[in-house]
Amino acid sequence: MTTQARGIWGAIAPYLEKEALAAFFVGVSSGFPYAMIGATLTTRLAQDGIDKATVTAFTLAFLVYNFKVFWAWVVDGVRLPVIGRMGQRVSWMLFSGTLVIAAVVNLALVDPSESLFATVIAAVLVGVAGATFDIVIDAYRIETLRPDQLGTGSGMSQYGWRIGAAGAGALALVVAARAGWEAAYLACACLALPAMLTALIIGEPTRRTVTIAKKGVADVWQSIAGPFREFLGRYGAWLVLAFILVHKIGDTLANLTFRLLFDDLGYTNDEIAIYDVGVGFWAFMIGIFVGGVLYTKLGLKRSVMLALVLMAVSNLSFAGLAVVGHSNWGMAGAIGFENFASGYGGVVVVAYFSALCDLRFTAAQYALISAGASVVGRLLTGTTAGGLIESVGYVNFYLLTTVLALPGIALFWWMMRSGLVDEAMGSAGREPQ
Repeated sequence: MTTQARGIWGAIAPYLEKEALAAFFVGVSSGFPYAMIGATLTTRLAQDGIDKATVTAFTLAFLVYNFKVFWAWVVDGVRLPVIGRMGQRVSWMLFSGTLVIAAVVNLALVDPSESLFATVIAAVLVGVAGATFDIVIDAYRIETLRPDQLGTGSGMSQYGWRIGAAGAGALALVVAARAGWEAAYLACACLALPAMLTALIIGEPTRRTVTIAKKGVADVWQSIAGPFREFLGRYGAWLVLAFILVHKIGDTLANLTFRLLFDDLGYTNDEIAIYDVGVGFWAFMIGIFVGGVLYTKLGLKRSVMLALVLMAVSNLSFAGLAVVGHSNWGMAGAIGFENFASGYGGVVVVAYFSALCDLRFTAAQYALISAGASVVGRLLTGTTAGGLIESVGYVNFYLLTTVLALPGIALFWWMMRSGLVDEAMGSAGREPQ
């Protein structure tokens, strides 16, 4: 084998390891519930004539994902009856996947034009089931991957997430245009299966650390408080938590309003499927690939800093699209840049957040981190985004989201300079001694 061939194979081989492939398939299932109550539901509501303030208020259903930290300890410490013998992570993967399928089917059967309240309840149930599924999937991914696989595994997980989210979004739009929204949601429910099958095939993660059997009240309290106490007891943990809370405010606020912009600019379902889902998908894939390469070349700290800058600048492209108006090239450019930045950031930021976890409390701590990463942006979107857009317009709105990204950039720069990034790392990001 030539040196060049060995070099190419050496670059590809890590992505073909079973742990990386497992991260990909569980990522597929992680992405689709989010799409069901995100862009897809936004489009459905807008096409039913629901006003903008009400549509953006539906994004509060995403807050369930932020509240998952309060029941993540259950996934770490409660053994399920009967199927629990298959393993803690495997049994919870099957149980939560079944819940997601049932919740999506329920959302398919409600009609927003007849009852907004029933639609809200159905969306929240999808959020609860999807958030629980995410808790299990994140813990499974982190505990399956070795520290040296976190970058590769995060990239593969993001590939899977995007395929699941984009596939669900495109499938829903195409089916809805031909057979109605009920059929669209029913068709998407099967996307819970990849994670469930992966857990059955791969089995329990090898790095899973069991602390204590949860029997008494004291043990249950340790399950709840232990993960928070360990994380917040680290040097500089409160600053790390502050970064987690603020780093993605602008990006989250902007992302959850894109479909409103497209609807107001007069894009059809087919155009959204081609440019938002299609072009966005490939741009995201390229961003993930570049993220994997630069993570290796630049290291964790510099690659994360670059991601924060790219995510901030990407919001400017939508201000430009709002100025230009209905333009397929403009939409392709804005979506392309935003998804490239998201794909790149998804690899390096997820790798960093995964490395922050202690393997004794993987589910609970990653739930805390991932919930904190978007809670402020989702609150702002659900309570103010629609009103802001109507009062200041899309251009000023997206300029504001760019400004809101600056505090996260400044804080991470200080964390790099002070050495806090390395000092606050968890056992998931360290090689065994």
